[in-house]
Amino acid sequence: MAAIRAAQLGLRTALVERERLGGVCLHWGCIPTKALLRNAELFRAAQRGEEFGWSSGSLRYDPARGVARSRKASATLMQGIEYLMKKHGIEVHTGSGRLTGKDRLEVLDEQGKPLHELRSRFVLLATGSRPRALPMLPFDGRRVLSSREAVVLEEIPGRLAVIGAGAIGLELGYYYRSFGSEVTYVETLDRVLPQEDPEVSALLARSIAKDGCQAWVSSQVREATVSGSEVILKIASQEGERELRADRVLVSIGVQGNHEDLNLEVAGLEPQGAFLEADGVGRTPVPNIFAIGDLVGPPLLAHAASARGIRAAEAMAGGNPEPLRADRVPRCVYCEPEVASVGLTEAEARQGGREVAVGKFPLRASGRALTAGDGEGFVKLVVDKAYGEVLGAQMVGAGVTELVAEVAVAIAHEATAESLHDVVHAHPTLSEAVMEAAGAAIGKAIHG
Repeated sequence: MAAIRAAQLGLRTALVERERLGGVCLHWGCIPTKALLRNAELFRAAQRGEEFGWSSGSLRYDPARGVARSRKASATLMQGIEYLMKKHGIEVHTGSGRLTGKDRLEVLDEQGKPLHELRSRFVLLATGSRPRALPMLPFDGRRVLSSREAVVLEEIPGRLAVIGAGAIGLELGYYYRSFGSEVTYVETLDRVLPQEDPEVSALLARSIAKDGCQAWVSSQVREATVSGSEVILKIASQEGERELRADRVLVSIGVQGNHEDLNLEVAGLEPQGAFLEADGVGRTPVPNIFAIGDLVGPPLLAHAASARGIRAAEAMAGGNPEPLRADRVPRCVYCEPEVASVGLTEAEARQGGREVAVGKFPLRASGRALTAGDGEGFVKLVVDKAYGEVLGAQMVGAGVTELVAEVAVAIAHEATAESLHDVVHAHPTLSEAVMEAAGAAIGKAIHG
């Protein structure tokens, strides 16, 4: 995104990529996981056939073919990116980039041998991140998996332990559970999806349990042994020490920015812990060097990286773009039910000294959700009581990842709940839930 925008603005642009264009999101994250989750969604829908008046007979999932479909989606999108590089005249250099000064870098081959040097008025670092491992449970790609291995695993493990009940763990756990895995989540904090609103976490926990999964919260892995065909985990929890045996373990406890091989010190840069410091348009403490994406820390989201990358390119071209605000970046989790949020939670708003009104609409009262057979969940809006401004939204239920953008637009334009409620929404649609939640916040609820 940044390279394309820079080229559009008339900057001569070169891009250095050591693997494949598109990065983690396209090849190991957003795209392949969503393709796999679509496989799971259709499989579960077919299992519910009798509810909708038809019989599907016996169902069988071929995980190798399912993975192949996800890889095809990634490959197709990569071809599109390759076309855009050529269209905009962007030089693509295959290899690893390493700074040799504030305004230059060298491109290295797979063996670390320098191929050539590039000089530039501006440098943009977008090297992404990699999954963090547990000290006692290093990734081996066979029994102990990161998300990278989990999206290409061509078998369904009988027992899967997922360490970390955040977005990645929940999505991949849902995928494997859909095709028969016994899934147990182990989460250090006191609830699943701990970064989200407690009401969202509570509903999701009930859904996980209903689906036959276990979620061990306030729990930590103390010991791990890989023994033959299984992994044995010793878990410390509020209930005491517990043992968990699994055929595969997926570790999804967060990521680490890829900065170690950039030779940052030669340019006067120093990482801040796991990440590199940069502002809302990607500026680092070195004026001509910008950094974006997972390399600079939360929000660890592809759309946040793209947005900051575009802003960085515009700043390099002499513009004055508005800095990216993390509190206006939507967050989505694509398990079932889906989770989406943007802006402030009720607790965050109150902690910030705001007096708030909360409007909540249950999807069981949505005509569209009920006709689709997906009445589980709700839409919740947080509104400033004094001025009516929409401060945030938390949603859980089928399709909510498509609804959240409406509230993101409202927040960006400082819209009020009154104005959001007054917009005529088509019926029957899921988007009516946003209108109804806005009405509930200002005392105008009709169906809530």
